Amino acid sequence: MASFSLLHSATYFPSHSFTPHSTVRCTTPTTPPPAAPPQKQRRSDENIRDEARRRPQLQNLSARYVPFDPPPLSTESYSLDEIVYRSQSGGLLDVQHDFAALKRYDGAFWRNLFDSRVGKTTWPYGSGVWSKKEWVLPEIDDDDIVSAFEGNSNLFWAERFGKQYVQMNDLWVKHCGISHTGSFKDLGMTVLVSQVNRLRKMNKPVVGVGCASTGDTSAALSAYCAAAGIPSIVFLPADKISTAQLVQPIANGAFVLSIDTDFDGCMHLIREVTAELPIYLANSLNSLRLEGQKTAAIEILQQFNWEVPDWVIVPGGNLGFDQDFNSMKAETTFASAIQIGDPVSIDRAVYALKKSNGIVEEATEEELMDAMALADSTGIFICPHTGVALTALMKLRESGVIEANDRTVVVSTAHGLKFTESKIEYHSKSIQEMACRLANPPVNVKAEFGSVMDVLKEYLKNNESKC
Repeated sequence: MASFSLLHSATYFPSHSFTPHSTVRCTTPTTPPPAAPPQKQRRSDENIRDEARRRPQLQNLSARYVPFDPPPLSTESYSLDEIVYRSQSGGLLDVQHDFAALKRYDGAFWRNLFDSRVGKTTWPYGSGVWSKKEWVLPEIDDDDIVSAFEGNSNLFWAERFGKQYVQMNDLWVKHCGISHTGSFKDLGMTVLVSQVNRLRKMNKPVVGVGCASTGDTSAALSAYCAAAGIPSIVFLPADKISTAQLVQPIANGAFVLSIDTDFDGCMHLIREVTAELPIYLANSLNSLRLEGQKTAAIEILQQFNWEVPDWVIVPGGNLGFDQDFNSMKAETTFASAIQIGDPVSIDRAVYALKKSNGIVEEATEEELMDAMALADSTGIFICPHTGVALTALMKLRESGVIEANDRTVVVSTAHGLKFTESKIEYHSKSIQEMACRLANPPVNVKAEFGSVMDVLKEYLKNNESKC
């Protein structure tokens, strides 16, 4: 056993028991809205926003803030144009859609509508998030949307990893890290910054947008704010994120504060600051981000021709609790984005686990790094957080919870290129008290033909025996 005792959590949702809260299933015939006129070629003096202004929209769809898991008979609600992060009781807020309005159109209508937008350059529907606009922010004007055409990420068939290491032939990796800033955070940040853009145009008291971050949130926030010309403020824990993650907000022009604390300390400070200054809070406490992030689940369904997989495995930083759901001290980890001990969305995490009959599994530092190296060796190239999810997959396969023929999706949250430092440390075997048993360091060879030939012959001989 490795001496590392830090445990990380990954959540498994058996998909047959999980229905996203905004998914509409309606079998009664409905009348679709009037068809849009045939698309004309855009005039030379127009851009895609100009073109969008002429396009008819679905009418009478709306959304609002309501308390998360409210008591019976609760009538508390807020407009999305209000600046509010907590309910009257101090609890979380959710975005609630007008389901009666959505149900005017049946499932076939929504599937056809969403499918018709994939892969297009039509504003804003070329985005994997905004192609589901009616289920995200139905009332926002297309002119207010800030998008990098995020989403539509690759669903990678992990053929070799599945067959060779977990004996599965239907294993998939949802590469959410193949996105504008290299992580799934883009999906939520396009929604949040778009709403901020709308609020500023309405002369609401918002000067800038701020977040506490372990790296990926700040990269996404700073990029989308830069695109919209909105100041961004970032609180980062000093010396706890990779250079690749640090350089993104700096390059995007964010005002970066490197603070001598951990993520939980940064989160505490940003919440205090945003309560006093006209800075809009961009952390996951803000439920607008979840509206964008949920579209990854819809995308997975689309990519399977609207068939639900058996399992979805998600690495979680907001699952940083013990078995009694109490917060705990976050130790240093290579999976820096989930180094969270006191998660602000713990209530949502617990609710989702119970509602979906989900499972939480754990991974040590050595397990997650070995899993990352194993996946990389099959061509997947993942982040350490996805190593947590793959470790849990292997454990659940070994215990028989996940069966060989189960269609399983592992959500990869960030691009492996953001974590080259940890990969280099692993393959150079420079991590203290870690065996790095799958390390693949370069071989130093003299610049002589004979020396090179000797090394290559030995390499080929070793690999021939594995065939």
